[in-house]
Amino acid sequence: MVARHAPSLAPERPVDASMTLLNELRRRPLDPGYAEAARRRALTGEGHGTVARVVSVVLAATLGIGVASATLSLRRPTADDRQARRLLEDEVGERKDAVEGLEAANARTAAQIAALQEAALRGEDPQLLESTRRWAVASGLGTVTGPGLRVVLTDAEAASENPEDLDLRVQDVDLQVLVNGLWAAGAEAIGVNGQRVGATTAIRSAGSAVLVDLVPLVGPYTVDAIGDAGAMQADLARSSAGQHVAMLRATYGIGLGMTSERALRLPPSPVTGLGWAVVPDDALLAAGLVDAPAKAVVPESGADDERDGP
Repeated sequence: MVARHAPSLAPERPVDASMTLLNELRRRPLDPGYAEAARRRALTGEGHGTVARVVSVVLAATLGIGVASATLSLRRPTADDRQARRLLEDEVGERKDAVEGLEAANARTAAQIAALQEAALRGEDPQLLESTRRWAVASGLGTVTGPGLRVVLTDAEAASENPEDLDLRVQDVDLQVLVNGLWAAGAEAIGVNGQRVGATTAIRSAGSAVLVDLVPLVGPYTVDAIGDAGAMQADLARSSAGQHVAMLRATYGIGLGMTSERALRLPPSPVTGLGWAVVPDDALLAAGLVDAPAKAVVPESGADDERDGP
């Protein structure tokens, strides 16, 4: 006989009893705390942070307007600032007029001194007067007029589009090479944009500006050379200076103009103080200011033998 077991009184467990956590996540995905907060907002009609966002926007706009207003008030010149600016501009204008007046007076005085010197030397020593005139032209201290050659250098057309590319602009070294080439080609006097070039003239650059004796110049740069225009042009074309100028035009697009002029006038250069200078002996000899040195007499070998003998 098979024994029979009494039925169990414990309740039956659900099939997915082991998956309680997953079931809870599926049935109630929202945390009870969040769900309670959402229920309260729904009952009271509160917005989802709208008021806070509006307050933040209004506050940011107010702060921005305040900062802009403060900036404009700081940048706006006051009455005192405008008055100080006017006084400074008036003072600059007065000083500029004073400098121009002194320069004009200096030029008149220099002309009077030159006239007095010429009048004194004309009767006393005409040869010294002629020598003084030649040296005045060579040193750049006298006004020179006559025919000559005019060379004009201009920046390349692409320089305005590429201001940082200095190769497209005429530089101080280009003017130095051209001026030295004209001197070698036989120029008697040279000027750059009206500034006389003498023995002590310096052509330098300061940033994008070219300085001739500390006077800033802007392009186009006009170089006037008094002398035989045809001969200077031919010699310049054959020299390294002419090749340099041709390279500027062919490689970088630098503008080059060269014309013969019937009448050029170059003013004297500003007087500069010389601390030390030497005139070469061959220049003094060529000007006739010194006599040729006497040739040394070399004794014959026989004379030496007699002198060295017993």
